[in-house]
Amino acid sequence: MDTCLLAGKIMLQSGAETYRVEDTMIRIAETLGIPGSHSYVTPTVIMFSTNGTDPAKLIRIAERTTDLHKIAQVNLVSRRISSGELNVNEAYELLKVIEAAPGEYSVRMRIIAAAIASGCFSIMFQGSWADFLPAVVAGGVGYAASLYLHRWVQVKFFAELSAAFLIGLLAAIFINWGWGNQLDKIIIGSIMPLVPGLLITNAIRDLMAGHLVSGISKGADALLTAFATGSGVAIVLTFIY
Repeated sequence: MDTCLLAGKIMLQSGAETYRVEDTMIRIAETLGIPGSHSYVTPTVIMFSTNGTDPAKLIRIAERTTDLHKIAQVNLVSRRISSGELNVNEAYELLKVIEAAPGEYSVRMRIIAAAIASGCFSIMFQGSWADFLPAVVAGGVGYAASLYLHRWVQVKFFAELSAAFLIGLLAAIFINWGWGNQLDKIIIGSIMPLVPGLLITNAIRDLMAGHLVSGISKGADALLTAFATGSGVAIVLTFIY
């Protein structure tokens, strides 16, 4: 049970879909000799039962991020268990190593990637090359602000709203200084790294798979993120115009 719960916890914290988490836990349990097990997963809770005399266990999920590498590692462990390469103790220890491992990409690398992506998005949305560097700077600073504010204040909505406000403010300052041509293209490009694309995709996939609670929860989370980013930019534009 501990091995199944740990595998589910790592996957859910790393951004896996609900049905994938449940399926992986059940497959591991069946391979390790626990047929007829039951798992119930929401974005914040994992419950697992062996359908036997042992009581059901529950894990609370407080933090969620996107780490597809860890999801792939857990899937690999699951396959090795199914093929008989790992016993339960070896699998559990390996999962503990995966859980304790830092993210595949450092914070600095993620900020640099967000900055470059912001500039590319501004060009993709028909912005001029004069808007590329302002979008790179605004997007990188906004994404960094979102990461660090979320560490200091455990309110995701506030961190995202503040980051979007900072992006809008920087874009307005750049245009006022004559650095860049189109305010809207700079803002649109810079805001894209904050858009909850994976969350929206997982919400739709969970709804299609029949996981209504998880799908609606993730959809509401994505909607709040979109509202926060839109509100942050709207505050800046309200004072400018």
